[in-house]
Amino acid sequence: MSFLESLTNLTSNALSLLFSYDNFGNDTASWVLPRTECDGFWEAVKKSSGGDGGFKGGVPADVMEAVNPAPEKGSGKRFVIRIKEGVYEETVKVLLAKKNVVFLGDGMGKTVITGSLNVGQPGITTSTSATVGSTLAICSNALFGAGAAVLGDGFMASSLTIQNTAGPNAHQAVAFRSTSDLSVIENCEFLGNQDTLFAQSLRQFYKSCRIQGNVDFIFGGSASFFQDCHILLALRQVDPEKGEANTVTAHGKLDPAQSIGFVFQNCLINGTEEYVKLYHSNPKVHKNFLGRPWKEYSRTVFIQCNLEALISPLGWLPWSGDFSLKTLYNGESGNSGPGFTPS
Repeated sequence: MSFLESLTNLTSNALSLLFSYDNFGNDTASWVLPRTECDGFWEAVKKSSGGDGGFKGGVPADVMEAVNPAPEKGSGKRFVIRIKEGVYEETVKVLLAKKNVVFLGDGMGKTVITGSLNVGQPGITTSTSATVGSTLAICSNALFGAGAAVLGDGFMASSLTIQNTAGPNAHQAVAFRSTSDLSVIENCEFLGNQDTLFAQSLRQFYKSCRIQGNVDFIFGGSASFFQDCHILLALRQVDPEKGEANTVTAHGKLDPAQSIGFVFQNCLINGTEEYVKLYHSNPKVHKNFLGRPWKEYSRTVFIQCNLEALISPLGWLPWSGDFSLKTLYNGESGNSGPGFTPS
């Protein structure tokens, strides 16, 4: 089964976001459908977590209950789940056959899906720690065990927060995991520490999002485009005065033939208010880097981004020794800000 998943990911990754960027340039709006009800983007609400709904005994008690009725291999229409303001403590899975599912919340910090799974717990891996996930798999709830999985292509989300509250000493603890091809995430917040956002594979687009963490907190082997996002470094350990080395990204390109990579355009790279205070208290011991190579052919590019002072003048951090230094591609173009160092 793992071989089939890997083969599918490798094949699909050949269709890259970078190819789309060559064709459309900055016109990323052309990647998504029209955004008006009359054009069919936000169709009528079908299910609701809170408020009115057509469920036995009332409305669904959680998001997962609202996802379950989504049709498998449907007509291509969007299945919109209206998630009203509130805190939903659960893991959420959207199976492979449930395509074009949309999560529509009431705003960042208002609609919150939260979990705390982490690799320090028995039987939990990085992949299965996700609070909300999007993963390519055979249509079985049991396949990924306790791990969250959004399996269906065309997944969309807007106006909500997804978080993993495992502390900074819990190591890998994913908030959102995605292998949904042609997924679009807009105005969403992802909160965590290590490995917050697992953009695992295929083509993904993040627009006007807020992503927070400390170690490799945007990672994966996908073709992902991040536009107009706020990328924020967070406090890492119990004794922060000892210092640390944080990395924003860790891209995982395994094969030189894969046309994949992370592209950040017009994003702000900064820290949370608490971390910025800590950084300025002793900049010499608090080191922050744009990324490091998770796999041999890692590819990450920052374009027209604002890099605040807490980003190291070195820019990038090796993974271990000289691993992948001759095969990776890290790029910067048109960046600005006190953390930008022209080469």
